[in-house]
Amino acid sequence: MGVSFNAAALLNGNGIDIKSVVNAILSRETGPLTEWQNQQTDLSTQAGLLTGLNNGLTSLEAAAISLADPHGALASQLATSSQPGILTASAQTTAIPGIHQIVVSSLATIGTLYTNPLTDGNTAFSAGDIQLQVGGGSGVTRDIPITTGSNDTLNKLASYINTQKWGVSATVVTDANGARLALVSQASGIPGALAITTNTTNLVFNTPVGGTNASLTIDGVPFSSPTNTISTAIPGVTLNLASAPVPPTTVQITVGPDAAQATTAINNFVNAYNSVVGVLNTQFTVDPTTNTQGPLASDSALRSLQSSLLKDVTYSITGNNGLVNLASLGIDFNNDGTLSVNQVATDTHPSLSSVLAQNPSAVQSFFQNVSGTGFANNFNADLFNLTDPTNGIVNVDIAGNTAQQKALTTQITNLQDRLTAQQAALTLQYAQVNATLEAFPSLLLTVTAEIGALNGNFSVTSNSTANTTPNIGSSTGL
Repeated sequence: MGVSFNAAALLNGNGIDIKSVVNAILSRETGPLTEWQNQQTDLSTQAGLLTGLNNGLTSLEAAAISLADPHGALASQLATSSQPGILTASAQTTAIPGIHQIVVSSLATIGTLYTNPLTDGNTAFSAGDIQLQVGGGSGVTRDIPITTGSNDTLNKLASYINTQKWGVSATVVTDANGARLALVSQASGIPGALAITTNTTNLVFNTPVGGTNASLTIDGVPFSSPTNTISTAIPGVTLNLASAPVPPTTVQITVGPDAAQATTAINNFVNAYNSVVGVLNTQFTVDPTTNTQGPLASDSALRSLQSSLLKDVTYSITGNNGLVNLASLGIDFNNDGTLSVNQVATDTHPSLSSVLAQNPSAVQSFFQNVSGTGFANNFNADLFNLTDPTNGIVNVDIAGNTAQQKALTTQITNLQDRLTAQQAALTLQYAQVNATLEAFPSLLLTVTAEIGALNGNFSVTSNSTANTTPNIGSSTGL
């Protein structure tokens, strides 16, 4: 931007537009600022994309780890019951596939014991001694000495028993007949059986109820359990007894691979992989409207990442009953590098569901094996390096991007500080020039008067173009 002045106007005292003059001078210094700010905007956009890509790689790594885990989804077992109303079951990865026939005769029960009613919970009964046995005939006997004024009411006795930590809960229950002391074991089965073995008070206890083990047969073998949750009868399988129907009903428990969990884990991997590849494809695809690629298209590291992923996803093994690559599992490799899971089996093309149903162990062997050469083992090893916090491809890019943004921010800040100081100095300088220009007509009039006096002419006519503008100056042809 050029700066020019109208000399005639200046000499008339109109002054100059200080702000415009200073801005015109500074405009020549701000050239790099716009370019740096544009670079900073580009780097910020790239940083957001790199962070999203890195998050995608982290999700992909988690999905690959799940497929490589020998105790994960591919090894999961499922136990199903033919009569969930009688019993349900769950299986660990150590469970052996098979079918079991179970008949539940009775459930494990907790022991209960209660007294005949008294008038209320504060009614006293006679002193004496009560002995409470917990745990059946071979259980522990607890001695309860009853002392007048100490624990000779139902409320006081209940409080005393609860403080002893005997595995028994005591409460006072009141109804239309009066108040009763109710004792309930905190354990089921025989360990929770209750009995009064000695009672020299006038407090009357009723016959104990419950405290019996669950009774069932598993594949014809009798089994007794103090609880209704049984994890020791069938290795790796937990049974949860719900009812004991009369007459007894045979329940079939089927233990086998959990195809649903395996399918979910494989689909999670495919989705995570497609998400990462989709981001990469977007960067390297030319937009027909703008004829440009994505903001990261020039990043050669991402080309390397793309190649690495494509190599990993086409990894294959040998043998394994023909399940040697993703295609043999019904997972197709598309032209754009993404994957798709085939849902319908044909004569020449399997579906994932059919492969899992026919040979789940081979599916697991394809993804993982003890030698660490499975598809997921290999993929996970590469991802471990690709996502390394220090040396991972994307993390190195993010660190470089951050350093560039920091350097640009410093450059911009330094330039802005320099321009601010220069603006202040120029404003002061041109304010002084402006003050001189605005004072010129008055000075000229004074000099003219003095010269006229010397020449004997005491009449001086004011210039009609004397300064009429504010002393801040105005535009003079700028």
